[in-house]
Amino acid sequence: MGSNGGTPEFLTDALKFGINLGLQRMERLDEILGDPQDKFRSIHIAGTNGKGSTAAYTASILAASGKKVGLYTSPFLERFSERMRVIDGRKGLDRLLEDETEGEIDADTLASLSDKVKAASDKMVEDGMEHPTEFELVTAICYLWFAMEKVDVAVLETGLGGRLDSTNVVKDPVCTVITAIGMDHTDRLGNTIGEIAGEKAGIIKEGVPCVICSPEQMLLTSDKQAEVRRVLELKALEMHAPVTYAVGENDSISFTPDARMHFAYKGQEYTTRLLGRHQVRNAAAAIEACKIAGASLEDIRYGIENTTWKGRCECISFDPVVILDGGHNSQCAESLASVLREMMGGRIYGKDMRVVMGVMKDKDPDKMLEVLRDGGVRMNEVYTVNVNNPRTMSDAELANIIKVVYNDQVKVIPSGDANKAVLAAYKMSLEDKMPLLVTGSLYLLGEIRGALRAETGKRI
Repeated sequence: MGSNGGTPEFLTDALKFGINLGLQRMERLDEILGDPQDKFRSIHIAGTNGKGSTAAYTASILAASGKKVGLYTSPFLERFSERMRVIDGRKGLDRLLEDETEGEIDADTLASLSDKVKAASDKMVEDGMEHPTEFELVTAICYLWFAMEKVDVAVLETGLGGRLDSTNVVKDPVCTVITAIGMDHTDRLGNTIGEIAGEKAGIIKEGVPCVICSPEQMLLTSDKQAEVRRVLELKALEMHAPVTYAVGENDSISFTPDARMHFAYKGQEYTTRLLGRHQVRNAAAAIEACKIAGASLEDIRYGIENTTWKGRCECISFDPVVILDGGHNSQCAESLASVLREMMGGRIYGKDMRVVMGVMKDKDPDKMLEVLRDGGVRMNEVYTVNVNNPRTMSDAELANIIKVVYNDQVKVIPSGDANKAVLAAYKMSLEDKMPLLVTGSLYLLGEIRGALRAETGKRI
């Protein structure tokens, strides 16, 4: 994400059209291309937090059941091709564990499909329509590829919202899934939790089963939880969509020395590589969706155990402990604090941490830092960095916010270049064994993850 990650120039150019919610352009683009989204079944996932992890769980379970699965997520961390992949059955899932590039769209296919989509886009403009946005163009490429690959089912993550999101042109999904909802993108989705929930609920289809993460487990006040439940249930009732609530059993969690998490759900035991109580909630949603899709208990257990999802509470080294987390809002910060408290016993919790942090200026770092502070995250020294993105908050401004939130009890070092800062911090942690946390933005992780993994020399 720090560079264009192999993004075709045609798509990079389209970034100038910004975010422009609405389905008219997408419907016309797909129509010109032959409506490729109608050539495969799908599971459609919306939410504020957890939709990427839930999508990864769902795709892994379906692949474990022998299906050829398309997975479409955003944004990407290191390579544009991460946004879409095909996992071909259980063998494909096993290969993905060994090689995280497994199943990603190849450069030649991406170029060929980009040409097709560009031609369709040009026709739209010639006909007097608005130019499609970058996300609409990428989504169209994805639909063409999944149709070409004849996937059995595609797991589709919404980009923003749900009702007017480009992915919401699929007509007859196997089921829809709504993960945890929070206050994010209020400039586009609404100023109240009810308005935001209403936008997410826009993916619910007539008569199609809907899986909803229990609102009572969302990181919201009780009145906001009740409002989310009311809005989602009202929409499901209107659409005659049967609802299944996924209720994670958070009291069942335990962590293993090799950075795995055990949990129970509806009387069954599971193991996952994805860490944190919030991942129980995400896994529960995927389990319920895959039951609807016909997956067996054995398939579900294998899929959960072999799901990978990089950049979310990802432990890439034990000696020293190095954790990467791309959380960018207060709910993500609360989940991160919970993992740091509970993971690997006393190896992290109660110890001072070295932190590299970079955030986007349209986020709320004050609130994120307050949540981390109140959650017991003891920062010893923080290297603030500039993320290679036009929306980055400056390292100096972030440093001042940290000083205020932590009451000048933390050594804060504005450090500019993210890669230089993270490698310097890692070398210090190699010497003094202080745990290292890199956090604040997925864009930051995309910029530094490759170099840091090469430096640690191993992957867990």
